[in-house]
Amino acid sequence: MMAAPISHSAAADVTIPVIVKDTTSYYWQIVLAGARKAGKDLGVDVPELGAQSESDINGQISILENAVTSGSKAIVIAPTEYTALGAPIDQAAKSVPVIGLDSAPNSKALTSFLSTDNVQGGRNAADALAAAIGEANGGKVEGEVALIKALSGSGSVDARVQGFEEQLKDKYPSLKLVYDKVADGQAATALNMTTDLLTSNPNIKGIFASNLIMAQGAGQAVAENNVKDTVALVGFDSDEKLVGFLKDGVIDALIVQDPFRMGYDGVKTALAVVKGEKVEAKIDTGVNVITSKNIADARSQELLNPKIN
Repeated sequence: MMAAPISHSAAADVTIPVIVKDTTSYYWQIVLAGARKAGKDLGVDVPELGAQSESDINGQISILENAVTSGSKAIVIAPTEYTALGAPIDQAAKSVPVIGLDSAPNSKALTSFLSTDNVQGGRNAADALAAAIGEANGGKVEGEVALIKALSGSGSVDARVQGFEEQLKDKYPSLKLVYDKVADGQAATALNMTTDLLTSNPNIKGIFASNLIMAQGAGQAVAENNVKDTVALVGFDSDEKLVGFLKDGVIDALIVQDPFRMGYDGVKTALAVVKGEKVEAKIDTGVNVITSKNIADARSQELLNPKIN
């Protein structure tokens, strides 16, 4: 267990940059908001860094290299890609402690790694999709389902897909995964993929979109094609658009992480390391299922409406 919070005086002049995958994404803005709050609470300077797209892998590597040479006492990073960030993180960790968030890199050099249990999140997504299909089909949990993936090579998304596929196989053998496509991180691509899917396969009963951007595109396709009553849709993460889809019945469930806590505890953990305290090698920041039935609950509202400013 970590020790008590560091006093402001003890943390004076400590710089801990947080490097996210995409500063334009709502999800990563929440992570940065949590990190910002930790910086204020703990008296730490927390530069908020990141590329403009999750596909800008080289951009993130450059940001990491610059952070190492700019006097940082520790670095918190959410690696964009498993393989490509492995060696750069290995190199960075020779100079400064590195704390990982969200997605694992191909590196054993992280001092601590904070993430959602994404395999469990994928299993939860399969359960939620099965429940929605059953509800729409008189209790029958059967038929063809689809998977819309975000960029391949992301550790967190790959783990969700693993959990989803395992749960289908283990628990729902009557649900057949017949469509499995990888997009490019753009909502428009997910929209086009889902539209093509609905056109070419009118028997599809359910879709799992593996991250926020994919769920935006898939949700728009389901809405535009007026199939919300016949096609179940489960998304991962949330923003105002996805919450609107949930309220309108376009999306049946959202698998929601706690990115604010991830950012906050990432900085808190990094500061503990700077001060020589023992920290856990792996920290689970939780996963939650939000549906129309529990959306009004206090905890759901806290997760769906984090304080970004």
